[in-house]
Amino acid sequence: MKYMSYREERKHGTFEFPFEFYHVGPAHPRYEMSYHWHIEYEVIRILKGEFLMKINENEFLAKAGNIIFIKGGLLHGGIPRDCLYECIVFNLDSLMTSSQAGELLIKKISSDSIDVNPLFSEDDPEIARITSVMFEQMKLRAEGHELRVIGSFYEFFGYVLEKHLYSESQSIPQKDGRRIEHLKKALELIETSYSDCLTLDDLAMAAGMNSKYFCRYFREMTHRTPIDYLNYYRIEQACFKLATSNDSIAEIGLSCGFNDVSYFIKTFKKYKGLTPKKYLSTPLSQQISA
Repeated sequence: MKYMSYREERKHGTFEFPFEFYHVGPAHPRYEMSYHWHIEYEVIRILKGEFLMKINENEFLAKAGNIIFIKGGLLHGGIPRDCLYECIVFNLDSLMTSSQAGELLIKKISSDSIDVNPLFSEDDPEIARITSVMFEQMKLRAEGHELRVIGSFYEFFGYVLEKHLYSESQSIPQKDGRRIEHLKKALELIETSYSDCLTLDDLAMAAGMNSKYFCRYFREMTHRTPIDYLNYYRIEQACFKLATSNDSIAEIGLSCGFNDVSYFIKTFKKYKGLTPKKYLSTPLSQQISA
């Protein structure tokens, strides 16, 4: 799985079966979910602990047993707390059928007229049953799992519509919509230029905001200052490179925007609680389990 950055460009799954499964634990290089967006939809199952999720400007706490639903195109990210979670990222268009009724209902899900509830409780046994099949089949990948996964998604959306587990879409105030788009531009700059010497003024300029207001809004959205987030993002990229390349620690630090290897090691330890060398000794199967 490629690191989830500001705007994911990778294709999830295959052309024939555009569904991708990820299992993420504390040792995973992408454990903390950076703020990003993609055109695909996403379902997340919390297996253990808690996950502080933010979708656009809506923030909520998900706990073990909860299911998170994220509509395509929405900015989202979050902070896991002693958490183990799984994700399925999928192309909703792949569920379009030759049945006119089925196609109309899927189009209703994807339209701007309704918003599927972003959080489902473990107290709903039907949601628990449907999503259990969905995730277990994605993990097992036995012959015919594609049909069972697709069937479980039809059942999930059918149940959502039947029980009215959605709300009528409320138009986002123009001011909030602009702020989200401005934040996306700053995140895009981080994603494309994290190896460069970026300053607070660079990020504020990309967002079209003055530095003081940008700092306040960025922290409100991400729970980090812009520079703290930039360094965190660099370290997350370094984790991915440590786990997937043969480059030296110094080379990886340099490629992630750290010109001084000592500062890179110090910053890495600040965010990960261990040095890059010790991180490398973590079993690869734990680091990349997706």
